[in-house]
Order: sequence, then structure tokens, then C-alpha cells
Amino acid sequence: MAPADRAAVLALWRKLGTNVGIYTTEALERTFVAFPSSKTYFLHLNLSPGSAQVAAHGQKVADALSLAVNHLDDLPGTLSYLRELHTHKLRVDPVFFKLLCHCLLVTLARHYPGDFSPNMHASLVKFLNHVISALAPSSG
Repeated sequence: MAPADRAAVLALWRKLGTNVGIYTTEALERTFVAFPSSKTYFLHLNLSPGSAQVAAHGQKVADALSLAVNHLDDLPGTLSYLRELHTHKLRVDPVFFKLLCHCLLVTLARHYPGDFSPNMHASLVKFLNHVISALAPSSG
């Protein structure tokens, strides 16, 4: 990522502060509504709106993304444990990460319309694409 993209993502993440979990939870709920097939990975959870279980998973997503924001120089290494978990144990189709990221972009644009310029949008897309790449099954 270019320095300007890094700076934009870091600045927005600082602005989100402790609300990241709220937004990732909303993004998960949006994903379940917009892409119902994504629910397959969560059949063991109560997926009702406002569910404490969805909020708990949303916080896990928030923690992983915050970790990624703070380790932009080594996303594959930083997220390797999540790649292994989602690839080998949970067997999550990488397409799900793209859908979730799309819903996160919608959520952030909704909550931060003044900050969500085309440049910010592009920077977040680059960041999320790097995260998705780091979570993709390694070839070889």
C-alpha cells in the first residue's frame, strides 16, 4: 500500500476507536441479510439481529482488522493463524471475506459519510484486499 493509503486507513481507524466492533457486527448482520448463503458458517450461532453471539464474532473480526491495521508491513505473517484456522479447520470459502468486506465498506460509508471520500474508499478497498489476500489459502 502506498504511504497515502496507509495514512488514510490509520487515520480512519483511529477515528473509529472503540466502535470498530459495532461496525463489524453491523457488517456481519448486513452480510447475512444480503448474502444468506454466508449463514452456513454460523449455523451454531443465534443469527437474530442484535444477537450477543453475532456481536461477539463481530468483535473478533474487529480485533483481527485492528491487528492488521497495526501490522501493515507483514499482513501474511500477522494473520497466518487466522488463515490456517479459516482454511483448514473452518473451511471458509474466501469469497465470504469479499462479501463481508463489501458490507463493511457500506457500513463505514453509512456511519462516516463526511470521511468516506472516493480516495478514502479506494484506500480501504486496498487495505481490505490485502487482508483478504493474507487470509487466502497458501498455494504450494
